[in-house]
Amino acid sequence: MTLINSVTGQVDSAELGLTLIHEHMRIRSESVFVQFPHLYDEEKDFARAVVQVNKAKALGVKTVCDPTVMELGRDIRFIERVSRETGVQIIAATGIYSYHYIPPHFQNRDIDYMADLFVRDIEVGIQNTSIKAGFLKCATDTQGVTPDVEKVIRAVARAQKRTGVPIMTHSHPGTGTGLNQIDILLEEGVDSKRILIGHTGDTDNMEYILKVLDHGVFIGMDRYGLTAECTTENRNTTVIELAKQGYADRMFLSQDHCCSMDWYPEGLIEHVLPKWTMTFVLEEIIPELKASGVTEEQINLMMVDNARRWFEGK
Repeated sequence: MTLINSVTGQVDSAELGLTLIHEHMRIRSESVFVQFPHLYDEEKDFARAVVQVNKAKALGVKTVCDPTVMELGRDIRFIERVSRETGVQIIAATGIYSYHYIPPHFQNRDIDYMADLFVRDIEVGIQNTSIKAGFLKCATDTQGVTPDVEKVIRAVARAQKRTGVPIMTHSHPGTGTGLNQIDILLEEGVDSKRILIGHTGDTDNMEYILKVLDHGVFIGMDRYGLTAECTTENRNTTVIELAKQGYADRMFLSQDHCCSMDWYPEGLIEHVLPKWTMTFVLEEIIPELKASGVTEEQINLMMVDNARRWFEGK
């Protein structure tokens, strides 16, 4: 078995249980928070996160992976506080979330300098605490692999090689960036079994998805409740077909839910996306998948076993 860094200490990979692979306790714009802190209410954010995590816990969730990293407003003490309040194991990430740009601090230093910082988060602790990251995160969106984005991907890969923790990405299937990410990560020597190409379920283009799967990676069908890129019905159809083709052992179901998020005016997200919660998959999607022929064994793979295998590299 493998020991994994959670925000409250190491946990055995055999003890992950029912896992939501991609959810956020809080997302906020780092520069705005630093410059205009009066806009934010810490206790309100905390209460929202506790409500969502407790609802997931009541449905059997034992572990949540939170890929909130630099540029998403990561606050490791906040994540730890939510974990201790709810009793749910939360595994935090290190890395940088950027679609095109990194600060001059990193532009003017080499890839290994950045990788050293990610390794420190994993081996020493995040933000001058002893709370350690359990996985790595990078992102590529419609802007493609810019020089800054490539630098992050390569730094993440090198940190993975040094620490052994797995990698989760944010990808944009509509422009095929998952394949770009795979090319770079494999070129850097990362084992495909340690790679999760996030948001692959944002498309129902089976040709693209199968190309991603051909590399031996895991894929995230992890944005249930978000409908701009792909409807819930199309997401389900894709998962059902992939399960039929034998890929349940490579898929994760999750929501990419943000318990609080400052990107939009207050109340807008809840109005536009009423189904986007941390429990939508468990409450509505899994029953629909089962009714369409997805077996209990396949659900168990997607919600329990695959997380263990991703962390173990199996």
